[in-house]
Amino acid sequence: MTTTGPPRAASAPPVLWYPTDRPPARTPPEILAAAARIREAVHLVTLPSGPGTAPGPGTGIGLAVGGATAPTAAGQPGLPLLGTLPPLYPEWLGDRSFAEAHGVRFPYAAGEMANGIATVAMVRAMASAGMLGFLGAAGLDPGRVERAVTELSATLAGKPNWGINLIHSPGAPALEERIADIALRHRVPAVSASAFMTLTPAVVRVAAGGLHRGPRGRIQRRTRLFAKVSRPEVAGPFMSPAPPPLLRALVERGQLTAAEAELAARVPVAEDVTVEADSGGHTDNRPLAVLLPVMLALRDELTAAHGYDRVIRVGAAGGLGTPAAVAAAFALGAAYVVTGSVNQATREAGLSDDAKRMLAQADIADVTMAPAADMFELGVKVQVLSRGTFFATRSARLYQLYRDHARWEDIPPGQRAKVEKDVLQAPFATVWAETRRFWEQRDPAQAVRAEQDARHRMALVFRWYLGMSSGWAVSGHSARRADYQIWCGPAMGAFNRWAAHSFLAGPDRRDVVQIALNFLEGAALITRAQQLRSHGVPVPAAAFAPRPRRLA
Repeated sequence: MTTTGPPRAASAPPVLWYPTDRPPARTPPEILAAAARIREAVHLVTLPSGPGTAPGPGTGIGLAVGGATAPTAAGQPGLPLLGTLPPLYPEWLGDRSFAEAHGVRFPYAAGEMANGIATVAMVRAMASAGMLGFLGAAGLDPGRVERAVTELSATLAGKPNWGINLIHSPGAPALEERIADIALRHRVPAVSASAFMTLTPAVVRVAAGGLHRGPRGRIQRRTRLFAKVSRPEVAGPFMSPAPPPLLRALVERGQLTAAEAELAARVPVAEDVTVEADSGGHTDNRPLAVLLPVMLALRDELTAAHGYDRVIRVGAAGGLGTPAAVAAAFALGAAYVVTGSVNQATREAGLSDDAKRMLAQADIADVTMAPAADMFELGVKVQVLSRGTFFATRSARLYQLYRDHARWEDIPPGQRAKVEKDVLQAPFATVWAETRRFWEQRDPAQAVRAEQDARHRMALVFRWYLGMSSGWAVSGHSARRADYQIWCGPAMGAFNRWAAHSFLAGPDRRDVVQIALNFLEGAALITRAQQLRSHGVPVPAAAFAPRPRRLA
């Protein structure tokens, strides 16, 4: 029998691994140690049969670090090389363009915990460590936000890796506009838009303000907008160019130039979209493993539809309380990760020591949903700590009364008395007088409307309790400890279990940068362990459960 076709090339000689100062790892402790050396290449080699090798027909897979690889050399003992895994660095876990776009070393951000819980100190610490930090501007007076931005602009001059929060305020659009004004006036490098249900003039103005073409004609952003989303129908508009009618209206008002509007029609509103799963605060409680792939597919669909020449990075937030959770987010395709709940119990957080201790005792089931102060009338809820506080049940009762009655006076007298005694701890009229003074300074239109609309007046008084309850947790008003509103997701409980009996166990020792470095280092270790296991290495279970340790 004859065959036709080109002659076969001579087979290359097998490649062997040659040891230098250490033999290959073959026992569980040795494999664990070798797998932890993520910043070095690791070679998978075929082991000869003998004690300690993996089960199999006479051979097993071992790990070799160091040494040399070369084709078979006569007279030199070596082991058959199955393959080599290159070094793995925590910096490489996400999308490399994230680091380039935001001037960071790590694909990691500390999220914008409201009421200033994400403090200037926290933002500064994250930026100095080569990560991204967002000031928790939501719930703060615009004057306080501006002072914080001024301080950050001075202390982080020239650094692009910091930003502030712009939260959707459907009940107070003027407030949303004022925060947008501050961001644009001070040229804040990054803005994280959260809780938006639709695009508003303020958020589009932040995204489009300062758009220009660079030296090579590529569209450049002055402010980089992050959009925090939990539903595809909300993500879609942020991944698309701004609507032409909205751009035209901003140009007519003099809030955008015609050139900025023309460029805004060519790029997505946000090039960083943070998918928020089961988190503290505003959340839809969706599992990240369900939500993130849907958003990635939507991103690809809209990128093709609009013909973008730039990438939309999709990050992950919510439920990230351990290195394993962070590793899972990156394995799902996240370009970056954003943490929230776990940062509240750190030394840098703007939360009282009392509230931090409560958080440090939380387990994964010690959370529940409660009415949101900023969207109370809409029935929107936030996830809060349930252990040690009655806030969730008391605020839910207030919302039920608001839903069922047109005005305070229509509520049965016994129920009114109970609200004044147990919840408001003051007469309704007294609380309304204080509330009216607040809105006369913050947004006078709200006070005027409430004087004419009894139901709106009742809503504002009930919102007083919801707003004050988070303030009591921040200030540590121990007399109102049972009313603390502490935004928290189940990730807090997972973190407490992971950090138990370590240097991160107590809130007085928790440091936002140490948590971030441990999450990233641990995620890299778990990623390497999974790589090895998928290639047949008998990786010990301990490789998937890295413990906290002090990192530089």
